[in-house]
Amino acid sequence: MELRTPRLLLREFRAGDHAAVHAFAGDAEVTRYTDWGPNSTQDTAAFLAEVVQDADALPRHRFGLAVVEQEQGTLIGSIELQVTDTSHRRAEMGYVLDRQWWGRGYAGEAAAALLTFGFDDLGLHKITATCDPGNAASARVLTKIGMRREGHLRDHLHLRGRWHDRLLYAALPQ
Repeated sequence: MELRTPRLLLREFRAGDHAAVHAFAGDAEVTRYTDWGPNSTQDTAAFLAEVVQDADALPRHRFGLAVVEQEQGTLIGSIELQVTDTSHRRAEMGYVLDRQWWGRGYAGEAAAALLTFGFDDLGLHKITATCDPGNAASARVLTKIGMRREGHLRDHLHLRGRWHDRLLYAALPQ
């Protein structure tokens, strides 16, 4: 599966992506607001094995894709759409980019493409995303692509020895 935007290619992960994925997945600053990481090399290998296996699942419920900057052909991040409820046609989206690519609009471009895929190709009714309240950049991305803030989830995740809140965003088909 491939999705293209003016600057990006969203494609299936490959075994040879380990070094590029681990560059951001093992970075404590990149994973500061995530519910995983920073990854060990084994964690990154396990993630790649999972998304490659999920790509072959039928029916497919998890779309974990590499975000590749087309001009240079550089893998710059990861984006995922996880169908969480087939009967109500709901899914959750998440993304992460290598920090050297932050602030250039790539997260929004990739997320907008995945929203379109979810609604147009998968027939989803609602796509949600969460972010840490301290991650203002991600909150801006979600708002910019048309998601609306629907709530503040208090003490939602227990990570790294303490409880963390999450902001809940959602989009419906346009």
